[in-house]
Amino acid sequence: MSPRIRFATTADATSIERIENDADRLLIDRLEPDAWSQAPPSAERITDLGFVLVAEVDEDVVGFVHVLEIDDACHLEQLSVSPAFARRGLGRALTEAAKRHAGERGHSRITLRTFADVPWNAPFYATVGFAEEEPSTAFHRSLVEVEARLGLDRYGRRVQMGATLRPASAVH
Repeated sequence: MSPRIRFATTADATSIERIENDADRLLIDRLEPDAWSQAPPSAERITDLGFVLVAEVDEDVVGFVHVLEIDDACHLEQLSVSPAFARRGLGRALTEAAKRHAGERGHSRITLRTFADVPWNAPFYATVGFAEEEPSTAFHRSLVEVEARLGLDRYGRRVQMGATLRPASAVH
């Protein structure tokens, strides 16, 4: 199975939203929260600052990655793969594509926030070049504040991770 990774279009919005909600079920089952919000409308993701890439298998969208570009920050906001296609390298392919594209757009670093101890969160991101770091910008501190307001820390330790990107001139 070799996925095709491309930029999302508005026609992908319904698939993106469904994939995120389906993938969130795995996290919900693990964390057992009292309540969990549905995915935001995917049309918002597609038109947000930054970019969304999708993975297609046999012309079906089966995963996506959403990268925010705000001020000088490049932040991997969401990575979701349909559970029916989990553990097939799609998350890795999407993450690497997001890193490559961010580098092509002139970014030298990309960050994310995630759960430290959920196997498909921080341990996965460590395998694709991310390492824990302290939030050092106003943007990143605002993300920590939002997570605190939502009470996400009651489900496990939250961490920021970052990865250095290759400059566009080094991308082949």
